[in-house]
Amino acid sequence: MTSSEPYIFELAIKVRDYEVDAEGIVNNAVYLHYLEHTRHEFCEAAGFSFRQMHHEGLDPVVSKIEIRYIRPLGLGQSMVSKLRLHRRGPVFVFGQDIFTPDGQAVVKATVDIVSFENGKISRGERLAQAFHKFL
Repeated sequence: MTSSEPYIFELAIKVRDYEVDAEGIVNNAVYLHYLEHTRHEFCEAAGFSFRQMHHEGLDPVVSKIEIRYIRPLGLGQSMVSKLRLHRRGPVFVFGQDIFTPDGQAVVKATVDIVSFENGKISRGERLAQAFHKFL
């Protein structure tokens, strides 16, 4: 995935009081929640929620996350979480970046997702069908 690929989804998020640590900045683990929330909102906006997928025996699961923290955010600050998507064999690769509203990079991440169907790892064909217009 290259940084020249277009983003296919973005979500505005605001830092809440319980997400900051003693230093007054967002705890590094909270960014994982922001990234996950963005993926869930993307799926729902695309017409297939995680609940629906699970009900149908399809469970996308994180297999790997690489994250680079660039600048901190603090209480009450806003951000824009953006994502890209491509497929590498059975792995769905989400390029996810978080920016300040004025475009300064906050976090750069790559999230690998694998697909389980009825409790067994799969080649991801059903998930690829769900994501077909984004791949």
